[in-house]
Amino acid sequence: MRNIVSGTIQISTVNSIGLHELPPYLKSFIKEFPSVNARVEYRRANLVYEDVLHGTADIGLVAFPVNHKELTTINFAQDELVVAMNPEHSLAKKKNLSIDNLRGEEFIAFERDIPTRKATDEMLSNAGVEISVVMEFDNVETVKRAIEINAGIAILPASTIRNELLQNQLLEVPLKGANFKRPLAIVHRKDKILNPAMQSFIELLKQSGK
Repeated sequence: MRNIVSGTIQISTVNSIGLHELPPYLKSFIKEFPSVNARVEYRRANLVYEDVLHGTADIGLVAFPVNHKELTTINFAQDELVVAMNPEHSLAKKKNLSIDNLRGEEFIAFERDIPTRKATDEMLSNAGVEISVVMEFDNVETVKRAIEINAGIAILPASTIRNELLQNQLLEVPLKGANFKRPLAIVHRKDKILNPAMQSFIELLKQSGK
């Protein structure tokens, strides 16, 4: 298989997946198939879909996937959503939080068109919890920097704050009372002919996510 699988895979992905979820998959894949060239573009979610639809990317990696008549969607993993905060924050002493504990808190949020923001807004709305959004950013790295200076708290994928937890820059507190997960998915055009490299990469993501 190492001799058969070769060529190039063009991957379009949102920052949070590309920076925090994708690297171990890529490392394993390249080790197994060294003759494959995997190129990664970091894009906003809506542009990932456009890249795949227009053929500039073979595969897209997105969170909270949206069904599209021209796309095949393959779920491959789920990431836990947690409350991230500065270790000095008033909620930091709690071992877990209910959604109601977030009422009235100052939040650092993603911009409104980002899928994780839409999902957390819906989650809070369904619980009847109002928060105060004090800052909005388009990527998780900037959100984390704002939390580090104690400008507010945020609901973030657990995988995106591992390094900050190890360095005691941030603290995570789980949300209790529900299954707060962020589904991750692969998207590609339904009419796309997947070469062996693409098929192998998709299979790796599916197997690793089990």
